[in-house]
Amino acid sequence: MAQRETLWAGDIALTSRTAEACHFFRAWLAEPLRVAAVAPSGRALSALMLSEISPAAGPIIELGPGTGAFTRALVAKGVAQEKLALIEYGADFVAKLSVDFPHAKTLRMDATRLRNVALFDGAPAGVVISGLPLLSMTVRQIFAIMDGAFAHLHGDGVFYQFTYGLRCSVPRPVLDRLGLKATFVGHTFANLPPASVYRICRRRSRHPHRFVEGTEA
Repeated sequence: MAQRETLWAGDIALTSRTAEACHFFRAWLAEPLRVAAVAPSGRALSALMLSEISPAAGPIIELGPGTGAFTRALVAKGVAQEKLALIEYGADFVAKLSVDFPHAKTLRMDATRLRNVALFDGAPAGVVISGLPLLSMTVRQIFAIMDGAFAHLHGDGVFYQFTYGLRCSVPRPVLDRLGLKATFVGHTFANLPPASVYRICRRRSRHPHRFVEGTEA
């Protein structure tokens, strides 16, 4: 009987993952540049992305959660849903996230407008994790996202970004203008496609530069 229940549980989990993959693929077909990947992030990437995050880190902002792969991993790690702000543009994804994580703060919005929204009753966040497809965005869009994210983070707050590219997907001019530094966390081949994770935080010895319209980036 116990073996049968285990098999049923496995079937349910497989069905859930298959449905999630189909949901994600349909979203990619509709908006390939915005979604950027054909499948949700796998367990290996989730583990790498969250490897340095603890439930005590404080409120967490997730940008581009999609079907909630990282969100589920955060909750499984002990992060309370009430400590999560999920920023997602896709309407179908927002509807799914609102059902799956009813106690999280889920907002349908463009992440470039992050600076203009109030989160956690004004309390600073400790961590931002991003699944946004920065490689398909302009430098100005990336600047707005990073500027908004760090406006919500406390002084020691950390931003985690994964990329399918060969280097950090936040361009060096953006890092320099905001006084940030990027550090390689790790790489996983056990994801479709393989991905790398970077940790981005404030530089202590430098002041951010103002981003002036018309300057080179």
